[in-house]
Amino acid sequence: MDRKLLDILVCPASRQPLALLDAAGLDALNAAIASGNARREDGSAQAGPVREALVTHDRKRVYRVDDGIPVLLVEEGIATAQIPDFPKA
Repeated sequence: MDRKLLDILVCPASRQPLALLDAAGLDALNAAIASGNARREDGSAQAGPVREALVTHDRKRVYRVDDGIPVLLVEEGIATAQIPDFPKA
């Protein structure tokens, strides 16, 4: 993802800065998706694994990146509290 774009992106719900989700966070997220435990803010299940994602500064919400395009819709966000073993820092 372009660094200049990443520097200006914020969470649409909390207005916190976003950062690329690290490998450990991505692994935890995809494990939760595979087990059916990852729900989006709108209540729907995340259908497939995520290759790239952005995480809020407080690490409470994740937004997927599809083909290099961040999906920054509140209803598409995934709360990390529901993800077992999601790294907090």
